Amino acid sequence: MNQNSSGNQRHIDWSAGRWTHEPAAARVTPEGVLLATAVESSDAWRHTSYGFVHDTEHALVAPFAPGSAMEVEFGTPFSEQFDQAGIFVRASDERWVKAGIEFADGVPQIGAVVTDGRSDWSASSAPAWGDTRVTFRVSWADDALTIRARREDASWQLVRLLPFEAREEVTAGPFLCAPTRAGLEVPFYDWRAGAPDGSLH
Repeated sequence: MNQNSSGNQRHIDWSAGRWTHEPAAARVTPEGVLLATAVESSDAWRHTSYGFVHDTEHALVAPFAPGSAMEVEFGTPFSEQFDQAGIFVRASDERWVKAGIEFADGVPQIGAVVTDGRSDWSASSAPAWGDTRVTFRVSWADDALTIRARREDASWQLVRLLPFEAREEVTAGPFLCAPTRAGLEVPFYDWRAGAPDGSLH
């Protein structure tokens, strides 16, 4: 699949997913946009540095198989510390990945958290990615997940490459969290699945 095209991806209906934790509100507009509102203090994290476990993220997930890709297109109306949304990949309570835009220290960040018992966090400042429309894609090929992202219709950029050996009962889909406030509403414009990217480069 061409890394700069979503043409081979098929739309996934919002009704095909199930929430890991129900949001405060969720509705689909006549135009097909999912508007989800996060519960205050919702988050996903395990142990590292902060010393706590949060497993209250709102992730709308459907089956995700090896040899496929999934992507989520969403808006980034973030203004409070740790407002976040993107794509969530779940193998179990202790093995999961989230990637997206997170508002941290006053700036939107392109980030990913990889969790295998304990969480890590990588983030890169991305001021231009606030209040815009972005897409995050996860490709699962062989023993790895490749995470890419793009703003509007710009070229894809690599966010993370990580080993991933789970095979059964893996799910993925859009997610949002609002660790520090109530009232965060995120628009999700599309949810797609298809063939994985053909190569890392």
